[in-house]
Amino acid sequence: MSSNRERNDRKSGRKPPPRSRSEEPAKPGRKGDRAAAPDPWDAKPAREPGRDKGRDRLDPDSLIWGRHPVLAALANPARQGMGRLMATADRAAELERDKLLNGHAVEVVDGDRLARLLPPGAVHQGLVFKVKPLEGVDLDDLAHPARGILVMLDQLTDPQNVGAIFRSALAFGARGIIVQDRHSPALAGPLAKTAAGATERLPCARVTNLSRALRTLQEAGWHIVGLEGEGEMTLDEALDGRPTALVMGSEGDGLRRLVAENCDTLARIPMPGGFESLNVSNAAAVALYEASRKQTG
Repeated sequence: MSSNRERNDRKSGRKPPPRSRSEEPAKPGRKGDRAAAPDPWDAKPAREPGRDKGRDRLDPDSLIWGRHPVLAALANPARQGMGRLMATADRAAELERDKLLNGHAVEVVDGDRLARLLPPGAVHQGLVFKVKPLEGVDLDDLAHPARGILVMLDQLTDPQNVGAIFRSALAFGARGIIVQDRHSPALAGPLAKTAAGATERLPCARVTNLSRALRTLQEAGWHIVGLEGEGEMTLDEALDGRPTALVMGSEGDGLRRLVAENCDTLARIPMPGGFESLNVSNAAAVALYEASRKQTG
């Protein structure tokens, strides 16, 4: 209706009545105006306070947050020149004072704004880093020479479990982790937060076919030990100090049949307490400890 009245006014030569101040369109770029140009960090422009909570959030698979994960990412040479770093004022001052930026620019953002970019409940500790996925390493780089410990994850999908395994693998001196490309979470978001920087320091190979990868490892001299609750040997019996690849099954189904068939040994963790099973990340920590003990013993 208003547009028709304006056309009629133009034809008649009469000017439309002046708009009230509340009806005037805001000028783009003016501080405090809702129509100001959106910050490029926003997934979508922010709306009225208290409405549409979460509209600012970005894809968590493209983010790293928390002090240890972000500092590890900044120190990773593979990240040089990539990503966008946001920090609260005190964190930005700390990064500059301690020379931790490693060539990255930092954008100062208040803590509430950082929280709106992340999943509910995420603890950012004043640091958020928007990144691209790391390319990873080739399987041959981990297979040769056959030395130490590798970890293979058979379709583990829980980011926190995978992150915890990365952390344990780094702590017990594993050379790297192998995952299936199509059924593995991104090495960012909650996974990177749980890993506390281990994803930046531990090489990861993404492969198309785990069974084929196991055969490649065997040909290179690796002893393949699959963790299975009904394994024919105990973990202590299966580990003998040879270069060892530990294979962990998924949270619900365990090892898939073809993956299990391509293991040299299926081993169980004895549980004299009578409890049925361990969480996969806890089982991986136990297996890594035992394997590292045999390697050094």
